[in-house]
Amino acid sequence: MPPSDVRKSSASGGVQSLERAFALLEHMADAGGETGLSELAASSGLPLPTIHRLMRTLVACGYVRQQPNRRYALGPRLIRLGEAAARPLATWARPHLARLVEATGETANMALLDGDEVVYVAQVPSRHSMRMFTEVGRRVRPHATGVGKALLAGLPDAEVRALLGRTGMPAATERTLTTPDAFLAALATVREHGFAVDDNEQEIGVRCIAVLVPDSPTAAAISVSGPAGRLTDAATEKMVPLLQEVARELSAALAGAALPETEGPGEPDPEAAPG
Repeated sequence: MPPSDVRKSSASGGVQSLERAFALLEHMADAGGETGLSELAASSGLPLPTIHRLMRTLVACGYVRQQPNRRYALGPRLIRLGEAAARPLATWARPHLARLVEATGETANMALLDGDEVVYVAQVPSRHSMRMFTEVGRRVRPHATGVGKALLAGLPDAEVRALLGRTGMPAATERTLTTPDAFLAALATVREHGFAVDDNEQEIGVRCIAVLVPDSPTAAAISVSGPAGRLTDAATEKMVPLLQEVARELSAALAGAALPETEGPGEPDPEAAPG
């Protein structure tokens, strides 16, 4: 968050120290979950003394931990918050996923990018009996999934390469993309056409069509999965506009779920002085 954004948000009646602390957590997440004070100063625009004070508080609360090399990493207490936040997301998503199942007859999923992994947070199963690998709570590497491609297509290529370097690209099937160059070429196609396809790459005989949920508070994608014999190119052409429409509707639902601002002046901030 640039300094101008910090000043603007604090003028809205919020608690400046809280706004700054959450901004630092987001900068850490953008940096891959681990960073140093000088990097945080460069990315946030905040003075080093302010960052050091806020980080001490976050460490004491368990939301950040300090590594032996003196760098800071996101802490374990954030996992509990993330899991709790995913539950209402799933509740809001299910009616929209149910609409996809009703229209396509196939299984619909919602997935988030959590660190370097894709986690499935909501699912409405197909009426057909075929069981696929996806299930709520499952975590997978993003390179072999349609939702993973949809999620990573929104990132710069350099960040995608760094992520793939951390996760590796093992083959789930003979169709899995296993090199960064091949995967980045696939992402270019996703950006051009506005949807991603997993074509037998995670599970032989299964195709998945996925799109990004625009303007989601956390990176999210929805998908339709089913047998490759049913999710043909012709079927995909018909399903993509519906997926994109449902993604927009889900985005609007998530935006509408934000809590209204409370009335009255903001709470005084004992750390509101500059620096």
